[in-house]
Amino acid sequence: MRRNPAPAELEPVEAFCNTATLLHGEDEFARPETAGAWLRTHGCPEVLSPAGLAALTEARETVRAYLVERSSPGALDALNRLIHSVAGAPVVRPDGTLALRPASDEPVAEIVRTVLEALLRDGLTGRHATRLKACAAPECRWVFYDRAPSANGLWCDMDVCGARHKMRAYRARTGGAKP
Repeated sequence: MRRNPAPAELEPVEAFCNTATLLHGEDEFARPETAGAWLRTHGCPEVLSPAGLAALTEARETVRAYLVERSSPGALDALNRLIHSVAGAPVVRPDGTLALRPASDEPVAEIVRTVLEALLRDGLTGRHATRLKACAAPECRWVFYDRAPSANGLWCDMDVCGARHKMRAYRARTGGAKP
């Protein structure tokens, strides 16, 4: 939507987190029809019960909150609780990659575990560390991959969220619009 997509290994995290567009009040998991379409498109088992959709929404917001404040004790605790709820001890596959053992065979756990596996394997260390972010605008929180050489991007789109922030800061400094 706003930037080039994340690398393929982080695409599950970005796609899952961006099932809600807060600026437009849209949420793929809000209705069974839209959730089903998204889940089918992404090769996930369909979860259409209200409790299942609520669990997906909660997991999405937990991951987003972590991407906003990686070092916050609350965000870290919530992410760790989410990992514990859907995954057992990690295992190393024959190809040397990390996998999370299922804690249950519930469809929601399978979907969330896939997202968390990508985040833990590719989004926290190495060349991707700190590049997957949520927009700094609280009313947005769109997840994006920061391709800037310095990895210091804050906004999903400088023309939207960045411009709004700059305008608010300017108005705060100057006392608002003058007649």
